[in-house]
Amino acid sequence: MNWMDIYRRRVTTAGEAVAAIRSGHRVWIHPGCCTPKPLVDAMVARADELSDVEVIHILTLAEAPYVAPGMEAHFRHRALFTGGNVRAAVNEGRADFVPIHLHEVPGLISKGLMPIDVCLIHVSPPDEHGFCSYGAGVDATKTAVEQSDVVIALVNQQMPRTLGDSFVHVSKLTHVVEADEPILELPMTTEISDVARQIGEYIASLIPDGATLQMGIGEIPDAVLLFLGDKAHLGVHTEMFSDGLVDLFEAGVVTNERKTLHRGKIVTSFVIGTRKAFEFVDNNPFMEFHPNEYVNDPFVIAQNDRMVAINSALSVDLTGQVCADSIGTTIYSGFGGQVDFIRGAARSKGGVPVIALPSTAKDHAVSRIVDTLLPGSGVVTTRADVHFVVTEYGVADLYGRSLRERARQLIDIAHPDFREELESAATTRNLL
Repeated sequence: MNWMDIYRRRVTTAGEAVAAIRSGHRVWIHPGCCTPKPLVDAMVARADELSDVEVIHILTLAEAPYVAPGMEAHFRHRALFTGGNVRAAVNEGRADFVPIHLHEVPGLISKGLMPIDVCLIHVSPPDEHGFCSYGAGVDATKTAVEQSDVVIALVNQQMPRTLGDSFVHVSKLTHVVEADEPILELPMTTEISDVARQIGEYIASLIPDGATLQMGIGEIPDAVLLFLGDKAHLGVHTEMFSDGLVDLFEAGVVTNERKTLHRGKIVTSFVIGTRKAFEFVDNNPFMEFHPNEYVNDPFVIAQNDRMVAINSALSVDLTGQVCADSIGTTIYSGFGGQVDFIRGAARSKGGVPVIALPSTAKDHAVSRIVDTLLPGSGVVTTRADVHFVVTEYGVADLYGRSLRERARQLIDIAHPDFREELESAATTRNLL
């Protein structure tokens, strides 16, 4: 039987496909822009028939009806990164949060620590050899599919065909649901504040020509892009690819010609962006998609000379501890790839690990440079891992500095309204 016969025999409806999900199953959902919303909706429509189904994913973009109040007897979510659609459920005890570095997520699956029974995935149509691409996200989904017996695929005519370690053969798909619809998008920031713009300018000053970049999504990474137009021969090795990097490539700023690993290629694991990014990555030989266990491996990252890692934080204390996943005891997000890239950049020849944050929150009512972290706050990046901390007031270089030197530098980049208070607290603690 050739692959086309196999494929055709497995085409069905979303409702019929999710009938393969049984009570007690662990279900993986393809995250990010690949979130297969029709399959998720069909699964939740069967809630009354199911109990004790664990739904596992990283950040998804669609609504998460399986965590709604009243669904507890049917579904329980295991969050490997806490997005806005599941944040209330996690903090109200209706879902579970797993603190873990992104590069380690595939290992949880492959080592049997988090076995997956069913995968709900979103892929491109098969090519002439019967291979579908994972499209806008390889992430940990490739590993989940390889370890799962039931793979329900939304095969979408509008999913880009991305290259690299990014393919699954139709013979692995147990159920196929065909679609021709736009995939989920997350646009760039439309307006960049003066604060983010100043932070972006400071970060850009740290980036040398020939650097390889890792950048997230959000106002500060978008602001950095505004100040890179005069840079030359930048490269990209990043867990997440977004619209702004398309502009840098098309402007000739990103060439990847001076990369020391995968020279000539943009290396990524998933896309969070809009149709602009999807069209760019489609069948583009400049792009290589790889799973998170490779892209986020600090030892792989470190093979890129002049690796620049730009990551955000919720708060930083006067010793350099970085809180990025919680506000006190309230879980806000997750570890993601922050430590993977901070450590990888630190080991890179000429690397630049950056933590960036506005100096204040809540309309300037709260300082993000703090004496001590709020009780219960998680330390995502330790004080020993931190190198550069950037706010709109400057750059603090903490690597190899004493606690006294760190406190002094961090107070200097705090908002002026809070410096006296921080000075007093540091003096009381004998930090100054």
